[in-house]
Amino acid sequence: MGNLLPNNAKSGGDGAPAEPAGLAFVEGVSASMRPVEAVIRELAQSDVPVLLLAERGAGKHATSQRIHQMSRRSAQPFRRIPCTGLKPEDLEPLQGRENEGPQPSAGTIYLEELADLSAECQAGLLEVMPQSAGNGAAGSDRARLICGSARDLEVEVKRGRLREDLYYRISGVCLRLPPLRQRKEDIPFLMGHFLRKYARDFRHSVPDLSAETLRLFLDYAWPGNMLELEDAARVLVALGDEHVALGGLRALLLKPEASSNGAGVSLKAAARAASREAEKELILNALTRTRWNRRRAAEELQISYKALLYKLKQIGFEYGAS
Repeated sequence: MGNLLPNNAKSGGDGAPAEPAGLAFVEGVSASMRPVEAVIRELAQSDVPVLLLAERGAGKHATSQRIHQMSRRSAQPFRRIPCTGLKPEDLEPLQGRENEGPQPSAGTIYLEELADLSAECQAGLLEVMPQSAGNGAAGSDRARLICGSARDLEVEVKRGRLREDLYYRISGVCLRLPPLRQRKEDIPFLMGHFLRKYARDFRHSVPDLSAETLRLFLDYAWPGNMLELEDAARVLVALGDEHVALGGLRALLLKPEASSNGAGVSLKAAARAASREAEKELILNALTRTRWNRRRAAEELQISYKALLYKLKQIGFEYGAS
């Protein structure tokens, strides 16, 4: 079956959109993303601090880099600093000196998962941030600050884990990003981007997605958001055979625990699951051809009768003497 991705989500051709270098931000077509992208364009024209709130894997890092790429600071460095384990001296890049030039000499710093910042670093961050809301305003060489969090920071403030004065200082603009389950119209475009990315990395061709695969992706809740979707694309490209990959991905994505823990799709786990699904299909096909004569099916599969009975038990089929 031909590729069911939209034309501008396919692997090549004149319709494919250009992708920015580095961590790519893929523009969506969903109703939940269009207003978000309008705000992103507005934020790129200013230097106010931005707080990005979203579930893990929903694109906070890519969004922060997109704001930087569209801003007047785009020629300057973009730095991602995880707050977990951060030390006060790591905040030094946020300090700067006033300059006379029309362009900032510093770039953008993205503080990842602000709720993980230690009390000492919270105090240090307040010291290096400017007092005015316009962090990094024109004529300043301070880096522009963007923060991200998967946790509700108002709750963190109430519980005493985040300083209230810091919260209000960094949340000049608060932008909430929708989870992938609320923007499923964007899945074909995102999947097209990830398939192209891993086809380049693995030097494989870009697989054509069948209706069955696309339906699986659209029906799934994606608790791991885009990180999980990207992992699924990596499995599809790495295994090379969509039919085999789909068997493994279906077994992994539709497991009850997969819908609750948000874990990404492990390539090794998907390969094992795909192997089990392929083996199951071979066994059932052989049994169908032999009208469920297990001894003949075992001979056809070139395994012992005892091994076939064991494998049937593993895949949940009762058996009797034959």
